[in-house]
Amino acid sequence: QMPQLSTQHLRGREELHLAHLVLSFITMGYVWQEGEEGTVQVLPRNLAVPYWEVSQALDLPPILSHADFVLANWRRKDPNGNLDTIITLPGGESLRGFILVTLLVEKAAVPGIKAIPRALGAILQGDKDTLHRALQELAGAIEAMREALRRMHGECLCTLQLSHTLVALPLTSDLTAFLLDYVDPEVFYSVIRIFLSGWKDNPAMAHGLVYEGVSPEPLAFSGGSAAQSTVLHAFDELLGICHRQDTAAFLHRMREYMPPPHRAFVEEIRGAVSLKQLVLSSGDSRLRAAFNRCVCALADFRSYHITVVTKFIAIAAAKAKARRAEPSARAGPSAGKAPSALEAKGTGGSHIFSFLKSIRDTTREGVISA
Repeated sequence: QMPQLSTQHLRGREELHLAHLVLSFITMGYVWQEGEEGTVQVLPRNLAVPYWEVSQALDLPPILSHADFVLANWRRKDPNGNLDTIITLPGGESLRGFILVTLLVEKAAVPGIKAIPRALGAILQGDKDTLHRALQELAGAIEAMREALRRMHGECLCTLQLSHTLVALPLTSDLTAFLLDYVDPEVFYSVIRIFLSGWKDNPAMAHGLVYEGVSPEPLAFSGGSAAQSTVLHAFDELLGICHRQDTAAFLHRMREYMPPPHRAFVEEIRGAVSLKQLVLSSGDSRLRAAFNRCVCALADFRSYHITVVTKFIAIAAAKAKARRAEPSARAGPSAGKAPSALEAKGTGGSHIFSFLKSIRDTTREGVISA
């Protein structure tokens, strides 16, 4: 019953990104509203056509991505910088917490992103002092990302016990120290996660989705995933982290889900002079130590991500499976049936634990030995 919206009145990239965000959330809600057993085969024309047009204008796939779900889905609630989401799906406070804590991880990476062009410029100018400072800033940013991720499930060192009601998430780092346990793992697994799932490498939608009025054949796209985060790709390229072939191929495919300027940024780093080779050939122990601090911080971040995924997916999946085996058992936080098609896979379609352990291990291998 929704009218077919015209995209001709959208002006500028900001309005296009907002339109992509809105159409992405409507699409994910429409496809997954009945759970994995009631998925639709066709996205109606009145949704598919404007979604396709906006996606073509932005050079983005017509599906919810990390850029939509996190990077474009926040606003300031007041002049102090307190954050809130723009659009949500089922999941209540846990969904808002998941989006905004993930945003805080991205925010923590900003000094590291700013350090990259300084590091590359210093290499070209042979300025070891500036390069050392840039590497220290990068390492500090990656360490701050890990601390931000800890807020996902209440491991921040807090003295203030907050209620389960999600208050405004502050933008400033001194205030964000008060965040505590905003995401319930069972709500994430049973309610939220399915709405991030795509229709590529997903047994629940093995044939993809027909975008009516766009293509008579089904199209397949991966769901939203942290593997689509520009900052992690940028750090890997700068540090010369070489992932195994199958993992590298998956990560390269995830770059298609980044906004074009992000992709161009990552490719520019990829084509730049090798930081690792410069550090190796310099024989400078101070540069080597700073470089290794960056690599170790990135490996630690990925190790901690595995811990979070274990709690939010592996343990939560085991509990959901146990509930399915006992129909008379007390219902969990979801009124519906917890999804089972992606118990061992990420929303992007990867085999989640083998993938995460592979990128963690190859990151560790990037350390330069003395």
